[in-house]
Amino acid sequence: MNKQQNKSQTWWDSIATLPQYLIPHHFFSMMMYRLTRCQAVWFKNLFIKFIIKNYQVNLAEAQQTDLNAYPSFNAFFTRALQAGIRPIATGENIFVSPVDGAISQLGKIESGQIVQAKGRHYSVLELLGGDQTLAEKFQQGQFATIYLSPRDYHRIHMPLTGKLQQMRYIPGKLFSVSPRTARTVPNLFARNERVVTVFETQQGPMVLVLVGAIFVGSMETVWSGQITPPYGKDIQHWSYQQQAITIQKGEEMGRFNMGSTVVILLPEQATLFLEQLRVGDSIKMGQAIT
Repeated sequence: MNKQQNKSQTWWDSIATLPQYLIPHHFFSMMMYRLTRCQAVWFKNLFIKFIIKNYQVNLAEAQQTDLNAYPSFNAFFTRALQAGIRPIATGENIFVSPVDGAISQLGKIESGQIVQAKGRHYSVLELLGGDQTLAEKFQQGQFATIYLSPRDYHRIHMPLTGKLQQMRYIPGKLFSVSPRTARTVPNLFARNERVVTVFETQQGPMVLVLVGAIFVGSMETVWSGQITPPYGKDIQHWSYQQQAITIQKGEEMGRFNMGSTVVILLPEQATLFLEQLRVGDSIKMGQAIT
């Protein structure tokens, strides 16, 4: 892309993103939350068929292929896959993708800074809601940001076996997390509402950040259930260090009720991401990333 084309794209991205600054994010997300749980058969089936057609959803991979068996659109959206259809890459030092999606960005964390998009960075400290002690563990580590589109499987799995240490809910906006918005909105992933989960693994600490987005501000984990909504105004913290909650590699740890983004943080000593991984690559849950 030449300089003139890049300037034109930047201008168009800014114009297209502008309405997101004006609309009431949480109001619209709550309305979508209710619609996706509507159990009127005609409505939920129409909604499901619309998404399948417009986003080329591969229903053949689902454990349940009969649309009438889903009581609501959200039940379809968070559907289970057939057993064994996402093999988990083996190896003690191999991290796997926690989700189906596309690699938005990945690489080294340089002096506590993460790449959001070309020319845009944000800090680990901001992403983690100001937790300095935790942020310092990833100052020179690695990160991967994986974007889930409406076509993708929306359950989140463990990249490596880990013992749960803590969880934080951090309130914020609910901007879209599309590639266009990532190119345009400063500090997007540290600005949106998110749930930070911290695990201890054999390769050191690992963080999975579940980032909310417009129409998709509902997240849950297997150990605490639904976290949002309701939407809070203050940071909330839960400690699990005295509890024996260990989740095995490849096991489900949470889900998005609608789609969004996961940010993975790994410490400096962890196995490096595979060199062949590139921004924009499609990736499947269970696929090796280190």
